[in-house]
Order: sequence, then C-alpha cells, then structure tokens
Amino acid sequence: MTYPEVLKYLESFINYEKIPVYPYKESCKLERVKGLLDLIGNPQHKLRCVHVAGSKGKGSTCSFAAYILRACGFQVGLYTSPHLNDFRERIRVLSYQASAFSRQCDFEGMITEQELTGIVTEYKAVFDDYCSKSEYGPLSFFEVYTTIAFIYYLRKNVDFVVLETGLGGRLDATNTVYSLVSVITPISYEHTQKLGNTLGEIAYEKAGIIKGIKESRGPIVICAPQEKEVTEVIKKKCQDTGSRLYRVGEDILYGHKAGKLWIKGIFGEYHDLEIKLAGEHQLMNAVTAVAAVEALHFLGIHSRPECIREGLKNTSWPGRCEVVSRKPLVVLDGAHNEASARALRETLLNNFKFKRVISVIGMSNDKDIAGFCRELDKISDIVILTKADNPRAVEPNELSLFFRTQHKFIASDLRSARLEVINNAAQEDLVIITGSLFLVGEARVLSWAS
Repeated sequence: MTYPEVLKYLESFINYEKIPVYPYKESCKLERVKGLLDLIGNPQHKLRCVHVAGSKGKGSTCSFAAYILRACGFQVGLYTSPHLNDFRERIRVLSYQASAFSRQCDFEGMITEQELTGIVTEYKAVFDDYCSKSEYGPLSFFEVYTTIAFIYYLRKNVDFVVLETGLGGRLDATNTVYSLVSVITPISYEHTQKLGNTLGEIAYEKAGIIKGIKESRGPIVICAPQEKEVTEVIKKKCQDTGSRLYRVGEDILYGHKAGKLWIKGIFGEYHDLEIKLAGEHQLMNAVTAVAAVEALHFLGIHSRPECIREGLKNTSWPGRCEVVSRKPLVVLDGAHNEASARALRETLLNNFKFKRVISVIGMSNDKDIAGFCRELDKISDIVILTKADNPRAVEPNELSLFFRTQHKFIASDLRSARLEVINNAAQEDLVIITGSLFLVGEARVLSWAS
C-alpha cells in the first residue's frame, strides 16, 4: 500500500470523533477491540503503561510525564488524541538520543509515513477479516489506531508508554492495558449524553481505568484535585481494586512564587522548577505528572530531581495557550468546558497585556456550551462565532445566544472568521481562538498577522 492508500483505508473506519450523536455504550464495546488484540497476541500486555483519564488537562499531563521520563534516559511512547493537523501526531516516541533538530519539531518523534504504511499493509487483512466476523460489529477508527499504536510501541521497544484515553475510560480502547500507574486529571461536566448527567456518573466512567491485574492489586493511582462527589467515586474504586491512592493537594503539595514551582511529592521535594506552558492549571498538570513518575519508585524505577527539572522545562504541548502571532497577539487554546474556559480566562489576564479581547469561538455539540461561553463572555469585547470543519460542530448562531456583547459576528467557517479578525483587531488587541481542538488545528495552518 502507498501512504495515500493507507490514509483512505483508515478513514474508511467509523470515526466517532466526527459523529454528532450516537449511542455511546452500545457503540463502544471493549470486547470488540479486546477480541482483535487477542487475535494478534495482545501487544499491549507487553508494554509498561502510565494511563491517564479525566475531563481536562489529560494531554498536558501526559506530555509532562513523557518528557520527564525521557529526561530520565528512557525511550517513551506518547499516545494522545485528538490530533491538531496530522493524525500521526497521536503516536509518538520520545527518545533521549533524539537530535537537537528533531526536538524542535512541534510533535517530536511522531510515527513516520513509512512506518505507518508498513504496519497497516501488514495487518490490513487481519483488520478486514476481523471486522467481517466479529459478533460486536466492525472496528472504529480509534480502535484500529490504538491497536496500531500498541504494535508500534512494542516494535520500538519503548521503556514506557504514556497513554491518554480517548473518551471516558471504562469503555475506551486504551483500557485494554494493565497500567503501572493510573492518573485521573480534573473531572468536570462533559459528554453528558454519553458519560452521564452527574459528576459521579462521569467519574465512574473515567475511574474505569483503575483496575486490578488478574488476581493482583490494582495500579498506583494519582488523582488531581476534584469535587467531593468525584473524590468519593475514585476512593471507592481504589478500595475495590486494592489500589494505592495519592491525591494532589492532600498527599502531594505544591506552590509557586516569582514564576518558580515547588513540589512536595511522594518521595522528595523539588524547588525552583520551571515550565513553558502558561497558566495555573498547567502547574497542577505538571505536579500531577511529577507524582505519576514518582509513583514508579514503588516499582523500583527511580527518577532523579535533575531529570524532573529538565523534563518539566522542556515539555511542549501545541495548541494550549500557543502564541501564533504578536501584532495582534493571537493565542490558540483547546479549552472546551466551563472549568477549562475559566482557567483560560485567568491565564490570559495574568500572562498577557492587551487592550481588548477578541474571542473566536467554535465548539462541538457534546460540550458544556453554556458554561464555556459564560466564562469567555466575561472578558470578550468582540466575539466572532464560527465552526470547525467537523460534523459535531455547533452552528455559530446557536453560540450567539450565550454572549451579551453587542459586537458579535457570525462566520460560516474559520477562514471567514479570520477576515473578521483582520477587519476588527488592532495591534494592541488579544485574539483568542478556542472552544475546540478541531478549531485550533485549523487555526494553526492559517496566517493571523494583520
């Protein structure tokens, strides 16, 4: 197969990331991907995994953890979703031996076109045969791509894989691994049509990644600060699986002063740490990642303080408070729920100087639209409402109802929104493009300079 043929083939699988409404529990059958993995020898069981679930901060936390482990001298697989511009971004390997040039890439170490083509060519017949015979129906894109990732990481002989769930946790295709450490980032209202209408129900789905290995105890669990309702669900899950729980803000303490972070972790204290990612929420993500790496000490895998320092300082995660233009100041951020919108608002106020805020917003239909817009409405002088090229995108007119400002523009797509930005933004203004990683991905390939 050629690479274009591989792209066409992968796109032929049902992709729930692009379907507006579907019956989640009926569509996402863990038995389906387990059957495929059984057929090919369960490569995921030969990988040492740090598994991350939550509503916000998953990708950043995964990235921090992977970069710290790389700084310790390990070769680290990093599996995240969704992607911004190229779905190869989802499958990456961070190597300590990587050249200085490759480390400067936005998505360092992503699987090459040749490597992806090779695996798909080799396994296409297996995928096709399984889809035709499986009692659970055909495979989804995410299930196939997760399987490809497991095959790839095993062949690359990585020391660890840091693995982000796609949706939820309990029924997610990544939940076929037995993790050494399970990490729960902050949980808030999202995907309520699929995961549940209460925080407790959503937490139950996310906490599904906490599970025992056959008859043995469960993984070590690192949990970011949560609402009480969420904490109770996670505590019970840890009790049921014999998992040891460490909570950021309780067992793991942190603070910051003059731009420097300090952490009192499970095994040690770390001072004068620096991160490149902006925002208070990124400090918490960094602390959660440090705790996850520290938890490996229980398994005899040690990280030196200088490795933690280097890993945090070098962590890059595009699309999160990413500055793509200076005049005007244009910032991209993948915030998509009320809590992340609040964190974004505070980050903009605390880290940038500007005269007015011009918000370019596009969202998916399964997000907390009212809560998100309520937070952005507090700082927006001008609002440009648009949508990403994705079937799940909300129509801009529907978003308009949530903003009080009289300075509102409707743009049918992001290119039209860009023209509104050029027509309305002064050099001293801040333009924030947010609401969806799909929108951020489209924005990264456009020029925003006036």
